[in-house]
Amino acid sequence: MKFYAETLRLDSTEKLDIMDITSEVNAILKASRVKQGLVTVFSKHTTTALRINENEPRLLQDLKLFLEQHAPSSGKYLHDDMDERDVPIDEQVNGHSHLKQIMLGTSETIPVSNGKMQLGTFQSILFIELDGPRARNVSIHIQGE
Repeated sequence: MKFYAETLRLDSTEKLDIMDITSEVNAILKASRVKQGLVTVFSKHTTTALRINENEPRLLQDLKLFLEQHAPSSGKYLHDDMDERDVPIDEQVNGHSHLKQIMLGTSETIPVSNGKMQLGTFQSILFIELDGPRARNVSIHIQGE
């Protein structure tokens, strides 16, 4: 069995930013030369998420509204009480971002057949920035034959 890994660096441009990274993951899969196996896409951050869904602008806007309704940026969170936490002086107030991430998750695993990810017709790999803008890293791990 072959193993291949790369880190994808992303630069978000908004506080809540959704980026389609399907083509980047496809390029990494091609470089791996794996024909049958699995691709795992994993975010290394607790205030970002990865999901497979449709990259349709109105749906993505609905997602942003949904997340803000369920964990509003203006809400009060115990995590944001810096006087009660042992944190660096420049720590961001971002309890809302962590809660949004908990609803979404940090990884996706996609089957590979004949050298292609087996995504559905309208499926894309979406990287979701919840506390940007920032530079971020996503691990791509591929295993198979």
